[in-house]
Amino acid sequence: MPRADDRVDDRPALAELGETDDGYIQNRAAQWESDTAYTWAVCEPTTGELLAEVTLDPATGLIGLRARPGHAEAAQAAGDAVRRFADSLA
Repeated sequence: MPRADDRVDDRPALAELGETDDGYIQNRAAQWESDTAYTWAVCEPTTGELLAEVTLDPATGLIGLRARPGHAEAAQAAGDAVRRFADSLA
């Protein structure tokens, strides 16, 4: 899940994805808590830098992908993993 705390701040990377809503991270956390939507931050393993984001609507099974420039492949790989997760819920 995207973060903005004292250890990690994904807001600059999210802004590159076009996400500028100040409440976005809190809204995503609330959606996860209420099981209305799930969001995964796809990060570079050594730095933790957010490269992409994958979302899942558990009601419809719809998966959303968005990636920073040059990271579409990472988003797709993560999306494939989320698809397997979603299929296991059905």
